[in-house]
Amino acid sequence: MLKVEEQQPVQFSAALIEKSEEIVKRYPEGKQKSALLPILHEVQAELGWLSPNAMDKIAEFLSIEPIEVYEVASFYSMYFLKPQGKYVLEVCRTGPCCLVGAEKLMDHLEKSLGVKENEVTPDGLFSWRGVECLAACGYGPVLQIGPEYTFYENLNEQKVDDLIQDLRKK
Repeated sequence: MLKVEEQQPVQFSAALIEKSEEIVKRYPEGKQKSALLPILHEVQAELGWLSPNAMDKIAEFLSIEPIEVYEVASFYSMYFLKPQGKYVLEVCRTGPCCLVGAEKLMDHLEKSLGVKENEVTPDGLFSWRGVECLAACGYGPVLQIGPEYTFYENLNEQKVDDLIQDLRKK
């Protein structure tokens, strides 16, 4: 995954352009905007996040206005509008998980990683954030770790520390 700075010009790889063209072909002529969500995913997978320049390039590729891309990217929490760590730890922060310790885990992540929510550790490996329901209410607290979005359930501070250590070893 290539990390880009906010004002850096964006170049999509040949593979990304080819994949995006294939995605657009799934939709009827003149309905290329329908390809926006999957293309946002592909661009984020390649670049690590969706910079304004990347979103402008997507708009140009789809022949739509940049604001149409910004509206969609800023609406969904799965799109990152600022750089993230290599591993994004997302803790469910809704009621059922909070009742069994999610807030305590988020405090622990802040202390153990040394960064606040939505910040990136100095080594570039980790960022963390609270997210809405991860649909595992009976197994809380839960978190998912991107970019693969692997789920971990019934967590406590020690289990989270073990996960972080395992990720550092990769």
